Amino acid sequence: MSTHPISILVLFTSFFLLFSCSSNQHASKDSSSHSSELQQLSQRAQRVEIIRDDYGVPHIYAKTDADAVFGLLYAQAEDDFARIERNYIWAMGRLAEVQGEKALYSDLRARLFMTHAEAKQAYETAPQWLKELCMAFADGLNFYLQTHPEIKPALLEKFEPWMPMYFSEGSIGGDIEQIPLAGIEAFYGQQQDAPQMLIDNESEPSGSNGFSIAGKHTQSGNAMLLINPHTSFYFRPEVHVVSEEGLNAYGAVTWGQFFVYQGFNDKNGWMHTSTYVDFMDEFVEEVVEKDGELLYHYGDELRPLKQSEVTLKYIENGLLKQRTFPMYHSHHGPITHKLHGQWVATKINWDPANALSQSFIRTKTTNLAEFKDMMRIRRNSSNNTVYADADGNIAYFHGNFVPKRSPDFDFSKPVDGTDPKTDWQGLHSIEEIISIENPQNGWLQNTNSTPFSAAGEFSPKAQDYPKYMAPDPENFRAIHAVQMLEKAENLTLDGLIELAYDPYLPAFAVLIPGLIAAFDAAPENQPELKQPIEVLRSWDYRTSSDSVAMSLAHFYATTYFKEGDNPDGFSRMQRMFMYGQNTPVTERLAIFNLAVNQLEQDFGSWKTPWGQINRFQRVSGDIDAKFSDNELSYPVGMASGRWGALAAFGAKATETKRIYGYRGNSFVAVVEFGDKVIAKSLLAGGQSGDPKSKHFDDQIQSYINGKFKPVAYYREDVEKRAVRSYHPGQ
Repeated sequence: MSTHPISILVLFTSFFLLFSCSSNQHASKDSSSHSSELQQLSQRAQRVEIIRDDYGVPHIYAKTDADAVFGLLYAQAEDDFARIERNYIWAMGRLAEVQGEKALYSDLRARLFMTHAEAKQAYETAPQWLKELCMAFADGLNFYLQTHPEIKPALLEKFEPWMPMYFSEGSIGGDIEQIPLAGIEAFYGQQQDAPQMLIDNESEPSGSNGFSIAGKHTQSGNAMLLINPHTSFYFRPEVHVVSEEGLNAYGAVTWGQFFVYQGFNDKNGWMHTSTYVDFMDEFVEEVVEKDGELLYHYGDELRPLKQSEVTLKYIENGLLKQRTFPMYHSHHGPITHKLHGQWVATKINWDPANALSQSFIRTKTTNLAEFKDMMRIRRNSSNNTVYADADGNIAYFHGNFVPKRSPDFDFSKPVDGTDPKTDWQGLHSIEEIISIENPQNGWLQNTNSTPFSAAGEFSPKAQDYPKYMAPDPENFRAIHAVQMLEKAENLTLDGLIELAYDPYLPAFAVLIPGLIAAFDAAPENQPELKQPIEVLRSWDYRTSSDSVAMSLAHFYATTYFKEGDNPDGFSRMQRMFMYGQNTPVTERLAIFNLAVNQLEQDFGSWKTPWGQINRFQRVSGDIDAKFSDNELSYPVGMASGRWGALAAFGAKATETKRIYGYRGNSFVAVVEFGDKVIAKSLLAGGQSGDPKSKHFDDQIQSYINGKFKPVAYYREDVEKRAVRSYHPGQ
């Protein structure tokens, strides 16, 4: 039976009208929902005040903690939304969607430890107060995007309250970044053993300095704290966040987080340094296949190996593609690599809700007892903590999350996962971990170094603790710190800054005398080296921008690290002693000759002052900014932490002759705790990531000169320096 054309037309028209009405109603509902959400967020914004001071530092005021978090995330987004977004793209395992297929194994690593469904579940089961902070986090960022349509996110157009579960403590990467991507790629990509990891002795060490000083050594009689993270530049901005619920924290916040990571309130302060405490372990699993099922041996049992899949997206030539990976887990953790053909599971601290809780609670503690109660949550795994307070206490905690292990096994290496005795046996209490309170010498220091020199002669003793609690090697920064603190008296904040910026480089006091001795003992005359050797002979091992000796020493040391022997297991410090004392004299002179030739080749003369080589450059707000010898840059007299510089300035050449700073001193503060807290601070470059902002580069010269700005902490001081006061959205 045929259908009349008019009937078909009527039928089609009716369907089209029905579909159009449905679509319009849908769009209207979406528009109404969006308008309602914007209205609610606008009302919330009215409960928040942001005051920007003369350096662009945001001071956020609100009645509740949650509203303060809302304002804090909004202010961060104003300063550098791109870095916030990048941190979450990376942490959630979506990096390949913006960087392409090369990032798939980074994304896989993130999902192996927590799927998005697991992150949502962690959020849903979190305490209500924490959920409110997470909702405020999402609201603050979403309100920023809604009120700034000119901002085009690379990927994340809407933030969700479960996302902070992926980013629960202040070190971006934290524990998970210590798991090599090469092993994950070899296992999940090629079913091969993990490649041997090469020791990197050339990059600037990541880490930090923290000093706490008792009142017996200060002019005021009050305790002082040095907050001196060594991170990649622009890694954390400077913020001040205040609520009527007891929050009044000032310091550095990692982009996209809602707690001050390294900072202070009016009662106490905390500085984190990266730790070498053994807080993660590898378990070699014996995996077998039986009746098509993967099982693993555990004691007398055969347990099923958990198997799942994850589909990851990646961008390629503008098109979004996807790839599905299997994921395997034993009760120890995810399978991360193969070793001699056997599957290896990696176990780390993974308790995001408690880790987030600890990070926020820390900022509201008011004395040492409260601080120790916070530490008892024991979910800060990647850091040591240096502490000082208004009661005059100073303290040091070496790690926080420290698993108990059987003394029968060497946990510095992969252990037998089939043996139940290798399982973790709970966590050490904070009374059991290495810690120091109010030592007799009156000072404490940590520079990512051994705790057994943290308080000089009053430090803990290695024999009193399991080896896994402190495998940390000593480093030249710690040697330098102890030398300075042992003679510190009558300190003011300016005196503490001077101490923290002392230009002496103890590594060269080890390396250079051996070179000079080699020249003096050389049987053959090398006249071309005589003048540079004499420059080094008269050097006091102190860096400055006009020092030629510093240029010679830096190039000699870096050339030796590239060309010299690298014995297995030797630390940077051990290699420096070896090159200075235990290598052939002919080798030392040959390496020095290479360094002198390199200086002449790159700069025209070995007599080039350090500041003409070592530069600070910030011409772009790009996260992966490039350096250029043809763009504006500034001479810097600071030096690498590898050489024992307390004020570290890590610099490198990237298709350039000059070397440019990229990590080291970033946010730095000195704090005095008394009846009122007094502080000074400094930030690499400036507060804003926008080159058009006056606060993009307004602290460069101050940074180079070590000239700190006074911190505006109390409301009356903030108002005196206020440049702009506004509600989010205005």
